Order: sequence, then structure tokens, then C-alpha cells
Amino acid sequence: MPEPSTAAGAPESGTGATSPRSLAEALRARDDAALSCLLHSRPDLLNPVPGDITQLATRAGTRASVVRALEHLDRFTLQTAEALAVAPDPCPYPVLEGLLTGGEDERARAALPRALATLRDQALVWGDEDRLRLVRTARELLAPSAQRPSPTGLGPTVAEATAGMSPTRVQEIVAAAGLPATHDPVSAVTALTALFTDPERMSALLDEAPAEAHQVLGRLVWGPPYGEVTPNPAPPVRWLRDRGLLLPATARTVVLPREVALHLRGGLAHKDTAPVPPPVTAHREHRPQLVDANAAGQALAALATVEELVKSWEHTGPPVLRAGGLSVRDLKRAAAALDATEASAAFWIELAYAAGLLAGDGEADERYAPTPAFDDWRELPPAERWSVLAAAWLPATRTAGLAGEQDAKGRTLSVLGPELDRSAAPEVRRRVLELLADLPEGASPDTEAVLARLAWERPVRTASDLRARLAGWTLTEAEVLGVTGRGALSGPGRALLEHRDPAPLLAPLLPEPVDHVLLQADLTAVAPGPLRRPLGDTLAVLADVESKGGATVYRFTPGSVRRALDAGHAAADLHAFLKEHSRTPVPQPLAYLIDDVARRHGHLRVGAASSYVRCDDDAMLGEILADKRSAGLGLRRLAPTVLAAQAEPTALLEGLRAMGYAPAAESGTGDVLVARADAHRTPPRSAPVPVPDGPPVPDATLLGAAVRAIRAGDLAATAVRKEPGPAAAVPGELPRTSAAETLATVQAAALTGSAVWIGYVNADGAASQRVIAPVRVEGGFVTGYDHTADEVRTYALHRVTGVAELADEHL
Repeated sequence: MPEPSTAAGAPESGTGATSPRSLAEALRARDDAALSCLLHSRPDLLNPVPGDITQLATRAGTRASVVRALEHLDRFTLQTAEALAVAPDPCPYPVLEGLLTGGEDERARAALPRALATLRDQALVWGDEDRLRLVRTARELLAPSAQRPSPTGLGPTVAEATAGMSPTRVQEIVAAAGLPATHDPVSAVTALTALFTDPERMSALLDEAPAEAHQVLGRLVWGPPYGEVTPNPAPPVRWLRDRGLLLPATARTVVLPREVALHLRGGLAHKDTAPVPPPVTAHREHRPQLVDANAAGQALAALATVEELVKSWEHTGPPVLRAGGLSVRDLKRAAAALDATEASAAFWIELAYAAGLLAGDGEADERYAPTPAFDDWRELPPAERWSVLAAAWLPATRTAGLAGEQDAKGRTLSVLGPELDRSAAPEVRRRVLELLADLPEGASPDTEAVLARLAWERPVRTASDLRARLAGWTLTEAEVLGVTGRGALSGPGRALLEHRDPAPLLAPLLPEPVDHVLLQADLTAVAPGPLRRPLGDTLAVLADVESKGGATVYRFTPGSVRRALDAGHAAADLHAFLKEHSRTPVPQPLAYLIDDVARRHGHLRVGAASSYVRCDDDAMLGEILADKRSAGLGLRRLAPTVLAAQAEPTALLEGLRAMGYAPAAESGTGDVLVARADAHRTPPRSAPVPVPDGPPVPDATLLGAAVRAIRAGDLAATAVRKEPGPAAAVPGELPRTSAAETLATVQAAALTGSAVWIGYVNADGAASQRVIAPVRVEGGFVTGYDHTADEVRTYALHRVTGVAELADEHL
């Protein structure tokens, strides 16, 4: 139980002899390493670099900065801050320990010094252990109120709950509680607080309570502390209300005072504390070689999927929505083309976009298309191609899992849309992989254990459920990408996490590309592995992919053969190609299929007049005119061998092919047009930049420079000057001296090698205080070593507002 003098939440009187009186004093007492630690953990304090310690302390207490700092606390450290928010201000260490341990929880007692050190390092707590103070803004954010309940479940103190209550009513409560009457409400509230924080007298009072009253208190003790009452409450509630054990909050609600709740809880601020993080242990164990092999297979499939996706958009990519992003219809088409779910297709599209392989082409009728980087990427070895994808995935803020959901305004979030960035995604991905890396090689964790650990590490952000969802998506994406295998972190994935190139580890695990296929009599070809680039590209034109896996199955159809002929390949070329790259004889049905399609290919010619059909066989043209399916093409005979059409050439080609013919397009000179359109590419595009989660973490060089600048600025702001003359500055303001006195003082300092304190206004009108050691004064300028900037600088004398000598102990 906390001591009666502190459990009530009333501030102590008196001051410690050595305790700093402000956060600025506490920060000023820190060494450079401690200041660097603060700036590293709270990088927002560096934007811009504070001019001195006072500015740093002020900025560290702003609401936005404190909220951000609280978001990065683990559960027990946050619980420590919450306990300080309901503790007296200042709070002795034993009282804080009692609020968190109840005198019995040894794990919480052992973890408290670490949590308190974290709060100190981040400037959320300051003061000696006998006078711990939570930064005022943090106390305001974490302290309970009717509008914002505290996670502790505690309510207001007696003093807060009785504020505004009539003096007569306060005296009635004091009398009902068995206390002597007082002369004023303040002393009455003090007496009531002393009663509720005295364990023995409080126990005696509760022993008199009806049994039903204890049930009422039991429902409120762990929160929420507010309850509704009727104008004529039941006798147990009336008994509690008359004695101040329940105090009115509004006309129809009562609240359990904090001091009463703490007594009933045994002095605990939280019902359950979490002093140690939930463990993430091995749920399943596999041989590391099996994990790497499985991950390599997934990596190979990922490369094939991304390449197939981007190539499918290189001629006619989907249009960009007016608000940005991909339409639902185009996402469904992409999913069907990849033989995947829409969620999976969304991930692959976003991954290709994050890697800079596709983007909008920037045209008036903007469409998505491959970027020039896609061609360079395809020429890389498979392991290096995978490294590009994995390196883009880990730091990306694009969150494909949100696609299809609605934002706060009810608008649907689209794939590649502008609203899919989530700044927390990279940190969650990296943290999930770090938890996997902490397990033995080949071990995979239980998903719930990973989510519980993340919830402990960032409890404030977890309240929105986004971190848990990001973690679940990370585990799924890492598996399909090949960063993990069977749920365990792979060797290449570990290298990626450690900022090493994963390609050398992945390359030996991937099969070598093959230069042959196995042709079968059922008009299919089996690729026993990944195909080399020229073979794969040509076969993709000549045949359709029927199934994927360890071996890819291609099927030859009349349409696929015609596609190859449209691309400029002759029948003889196709026979030679198959004979060269097949380990089995070319089946006769396949040879017949090629010859049959080639014999009919180009018998009809389509050109642009608006458009026309030309054929030496006038009987065939008559057959087309007689076919009812040609009615929509608007055909009419111009000559025995020529038909004119109202449809465009492309539509005419498609219509005739749908009728079973094999027309070929021709140029204005009568030559057959090769239908292999040039692959469309966007102008050079850079990969999207991840949205930062706040300011970047500063490196050691920046931290060192910032600390020196803050120290120097603090020296200028706090340097002790000699006794000022009549025209000198008032403390806290810029010094004011005449031009002659300014010149004489800096000249004397240059001769003696001493430092002086000056006020200076730069060309932009910004005023500052600086401590300089002049070395040269000439031409209206003074040059000297600036202690504030830690470098030699030159200042115009006409911009110096005044000068003052430093006291002897600060020279």
C-alpha cells in the first residue's frame, strides 16, 4: 500500500536540495552522450536544431513531440508513465514502485529501473528519485478524465471530484464519514482525503458498508470508474454517496475517487502489469537447408509472376483512374491473368511499382506501362533480380493489404492509389523479420506470439489494429516472396535483414536456366525448369501457358500459332525453332497445326481505306458477305477481290478471326504488316520514395554537431556578464551599446585574446546571442572564433546590437 501522504495524489510540499527545478535544468546537467541519446530517440527535436537547452526543453514538452514519444514506448514503460500520471507530483520512487508492484510483484520491481531510465532518456521524466516528475504534457495526456479514461481505470482524486461542490454538501459528506466538521471546504477535502488514504480507518469504514455496497464498488474498482444513478438511488449506492465513497460527476453519474480505488486495489495502478515482453519461441523446426530450398522455389515463382505481370502491360496497359490507381475491373483482370486472388495480384502489382518496374506513362490518356528499368531488370541474373524486389519490399510504405477497403470518407482505396502509404509498414516488417532472426535457424514462430510481442512493444499504435494487420501481411508476403520458407527466415532473408547482398546466397539455390523443352503429342510442351531468355520469349509467343510449377506446361493452339505468324515468324522458322530446342521429336499433330494455320494465314488481307478486305478468292469473299456474323462489320463489295468495311482495321481483323478466318494486316504498299507492336515504355521513372515515419534518425555526425551547437547556444544564453552599465542589456535581452563602445570592446578583446558576449541581427532580421573570441577587427567587420557555432566567423559591426564582457569565471 502506498503511504497515506502520497496515495491521495496531492502534491508534496517542500523542495529537494539537489533536485532540478525544471526540465531545462535537468537537461543542462546531462553529459553530451545523454543529450545525444535523447536526440537519437526523439529525432523530431532536431527539426530545426534548438538554439539552446531551454529551447530543447520547451520543444520536448510540446504536445506533438510527447505524443510521438509515447507511441514508441513499450507496454511496461507506458504503464510506468501512466502510474506517474495518477501519482502525486512530484512522486517518490517508493510510491511509484508501490503503484506498479503492490509490494508483491518481483518481476515488475526488477523491470521498473529500466522503464524509468527509458523515460528519463527520452526526457519524459525528470527529477531525483525522491522527486520524480512526469512532463506536464504527458501527465495531461495520460491522466484520467471523464472525456478520456485512463488505461489504469482510475478516476479523479477527491479534490478534483469535489471541485465546484457546495461547502454545505462537503461538510455533510465529512460528517457522514465520521469526521469532525471543519471551518472551510479545503480543510474538509483534506480531511476526507486523509481518511481515504489511511488503510486502518478506511478498512473500518468499509466494514460498516452493506454487502450490496461492496458489490457496487467491485464493479467500479478496476474501471471504468463512472456509473449511472437514478434521482432516487438504491440504499447501497446512497450509503456510498453520502460518505463520499462515490462522488457526483454529473446529474446522473457518480465516480469512484482515485484514493478509494487505490485502497480497494491494494495500491496498484494497473490490474495487470507486463514487465517482461511475451516470448517468441520456436513453434516448428525445420532443417535450414529445407527452409532455404523452399524459399528459393518461392523466389523463382515470384520472379516469374512479376515478369508476367509487367509484360502483360507492355502493349496496352490498364488506364490510370482520374483520382489515381487501378480500377477494380482491371485488378480482377490482372488476378485472372496471374491465376491468383485479387489480394495476391494487388501485392505483386504494388511490389513491381515499388521496385520501379512499372508506372504511369504520363500521357494525356494515362496508362500504366513498364518503365525502362524493367528491361534492365530482365537482363540481370535471377538472384540479382530477386534482390531488387526484396530490397524494394522491405522499406516500402505501400500497403497492398489495404486495397479494397474504405477510408474515413467512405472512398474505396485502390491498388496503386495515392492513399495506400502507411509510414509504419517498414518498421513493422523489419521488426517481424528481426523476431524471426532471433530464433534458431530453421525455426518458425507461432503467429499469435509474434502479434503479442508487437502489441507489447508498441501498445499505443496497436490500439488502431494497424500494426497487427501489417505484421500478418508481412508474414504472408515474406513467404510468397521467398524471404521466408515454411515460416522460418531463410538465408537470403537473413542477409537482406542485415543489409547484406542476398544474391550470393540465393544464386546456388536456384536452378540453372534450361535451353530445351519436351514436346508431347497432345500439343503441349513441358519446360523442365526456367527457360533461357530467347527461348522463353519466343515460346511465350508461340504457345499459351497452361500450368505453372516446378515445370511449366505450354499448349499450342491455332490462336497461339497465328500469334507467332502475326509477329513475323514464318512456318519454316517455327519448325526449325521447335526442332532445335526440343529434346523429343516434333510430334506430327504439332507440325500439321503449324502448316495448317500458316496455309490460311494471310489469305485474306485487311488494310485501311477506312478498311478493306482483299482476297484473290472471290468465292471466299462471297462466303464472308453471306455470313450473318459479318453484319456488324459493315462490309460491301467494291470489286471481285475487294470488300470495303465501315469498321476500323483492328476491329475488322478481330471480327474475321472470330468468324474462323486467319486474315493478315497489310500496309499501303500491299506488304504484310508484322503485328509485333513495339513494347510501350514510360519515360524514365524513379521508384516511389517511401513516406517517412517522422524525421529520419540522425547519424553520429549530425548528433555530435547538434550537441555542440546546443551547448554553444546555451553558453551564449546563460553566460554571466560583468555588471552592466546604464546602457547595457536587461538580462534575457540583447545587449545594447553604442557603436563606439562596441568597437572599443571588441578591439580590446582582440588584443587580450578574451571572449565577449554580443547581440547580432543577421540580414534576414533574425536576432541571436553569441559568445565570440575576436582575433581581427578591420574594415567594419570583426573576425573571431564563435563558441556558439564552434567555428571562425566574420560579423559586420553595424549589425552588432551591443557587446558585454564575460565575468572572470566564464572567460
